[in-house]
Amino acid sequence: MAKNTGKGYRKGAVRDRSQVETPVGWAKRDSETGRFLDVKSDGEPFKGVRREHRDEQK
Repeated sequence: MAKNTGKGYRKGAVRDRSQVETPVGWAKRDSETGRFLDVKSDGEPFKGVRREHRDEQK
């Protein structure tokens, strides 16, 4: 699991998660089930979470 350092970055990657940009904001998704877990509304992506490419989306 990735660890927060308190200095604006993470140590390590967040596993079994990916993120995709939606019209509402960045959405975090579970890699196994494809289920959306969380959405950020500030326009910034999640830290340390792998980004999905647009061609991967179904």
